[in-house]
Amino acid sequence: MRHTISVLVENKFGVLTRVAGLFSGRGFNIDTLNVAPTQDPTMSRMTIVTRGNDATVDQIVKQLEKLVETVKVQDFREGEFVDRELAMIKVGVDSKTRAEVMQITDIFRAKIIDVQPKTLTIEITGDESKVEKFIELMKAFGILELTRTGKVALPRK
Repeated sequence: MRHTISVLVENKFGVLTRVAGLFSGRGFNIDTLNVAPTQDPTMSRMTIVTRGNDATVDQIVKQLEKLVETVKVQDFREGEFVDRELAMIKVGVDSKTRAEVMQITDIFRAKIIDVQPKTLTIEITGDESKVEKFIELMKAFGILELTRTGKVALPRK
């Protein structure tokens, strides 16, 4: 089962290394990891997506809470949070496929952020399933390059 964990930490040197080390030292994998400062420049929020049963994730949360730099840890359950992901995709196009790629981009409310003679670079934001579906459709045209942010999430309440 996939879990989304939000960790509010002090924005200090080495905190990311300690969190990643906590996971690897216990044999847990991180599917996605996003870290950025919050509205308070002394704090950063880590959004971690990992896999495991409830007991495994409870253990991870307890270990994260023990870190000195940790301010707050939340294991988000379904419906308790809003999340988004950003992907940038460079797709190969020609005169025949350009219009179709542009039409699909419009349907998904994505944005074309760069136009070149043989490529379009597209930005899409949304939940993970929306981004996945868009990527699947773009594979038919030839994805040349792809990068994703991983999930970012905030509690609803």
